[in-house]
Amino acid sequence: MLGKMLELLKGMAPNITRAAALFNPATGFYVPGYLRLFEASSPSLGIELATAPVHDVSEIEDTVAKLGHEPGGGLIVPPEAFTITHHKLITASTARHRLPAIYAYRSFVGEGGLMSYGPDPYDIFRRAASYVDRILRGEKPSELPVQQPTKFEFAVNLKTAKALGLEMPPNLLALADEVIE
Repeated sequence: MLGKMLELLKGMAPNITRAAALFNPATGFYVPGYLRLFEASSPSLGIELATAPVHDVSEIEDTVAKLGHEPGGGLIVPPEAFTITHHKLITASTARHRLPAIYAYRSFVGEGGLMSYGPDPYDIFRRAASYVDRILRGEKPSELPVQQPTKFEFAVNLKTAKALGLEMPPNLLALADEVIE
């Protein structure tokens, strides 16, 4: 998923040469491992990857400001509890510092974020109901298979793109499940 996010961000903002993943190490401890997995795709895109760990709310603005003042910067906001909880602050900071960013959930785009790519949470909730049913009928949770998300959403905010001076490429527009104007 993070590799696709990086590809979409580069497609929207072709001048990006560096991208950082914003996350809280206490709640997104898995993010550095995921970054290592898709670093293989970054050379073909010409993007240097980095982490942008934040430990509390006070660090968000400073981190985004630093990334926004460096030329060629972009931001990836992976799915984790801290970034979801503080999505309004993160989207406001990226707008204030004119930093192209991609988020894991569509709700960020509704708040003014540039774009999102991630699993459809409603599909996950619907599928979880069958697991609850199976457990209540006596199946052992440890014997149930792990399910990966199967439905992903791509949303873009054209108003935010325009504010950042970005033009939505037609190929990305055609891929979008939702376009906010």
